[in-house]
Amino acid sequence: MTPGSAARSDADLVRAHLAGDSGAFAELVRRHRDRLWAVALRTIGDREEAADAVQDALLSAYRGASGFRGDSAVTTWLHRIVVNACLDRIRRRQSHPTVPLPGTGRAGEDRCAGPEPAAPAPDHDTVMTVRAALAALPVEQRAALVLVDMQGYPVAEAARILGVAEGTIKSRCARGRARMAMELDVGLTPPGAGGDAGHGRTGNPAAADGVESGPAATRPLPPAREGRDQR
Repeated sequence: MTPGSAARSDADLVRAHLAGDSGAFAELVRRHRDRLWAVALRTIGDREEAADAVQDALLSAYRGASGFRGDSAVTTWLHRIVVNACLDRIRRRQSHPTVPLPGTGRAGEDRCAGPEPAAPAPDHDTVMTVRAALAALPVEQRAALVLVDMQGYPVAEAARILGVAEGTIKSRCARGRARMAMELDVGLTPPGAGGDAGHGRTGNPAAADGVESGPAATRPLPPAREGRDQR
């Protein structure tokens, strides 16, 4: 952190970066990487893919900062780049699915270091079922639910991040929640329970993945992947 950087606004840091301040972008990354990481991880569902998406996004932001026009918050701009990087990776993965190596589970999973963000929910099967239901959503619905239901962004802010109308966000969230509820009604209803038991156990389906929201639940990116490496 450069002297006085903590007192500067995000927009000031972007301007300083464009003016040649070598530490300004690193400070911007330090401020926001936890939430960016949380959004990427929940959107993609894979630690390595999420880390790569954030790295790609920050590199794009570092190189393309001159394109920031200031008509939205810096955080909105950064989140938009990260979400777009995630969606691009998801679409590529869907177009070219990989086959897991024997004994590794999901492709590349054995190379992902460290545990996932803390999952305080005691029912591990429920957590995994909810995550699987979220991963099965169309990518646009998943991104909207991650931002609104899991990260707590207002609909208007999520709309700015994704570059769509507020009504589109509301529609995607409603459809995503309905689809998840249908999946969870089958996956979470205990034997002999009524048809609504699955909903009763999960509450908000997208928010019930057992992962705490906010920076406290995230893992920072490795130091080697931060701002000063984004040449």
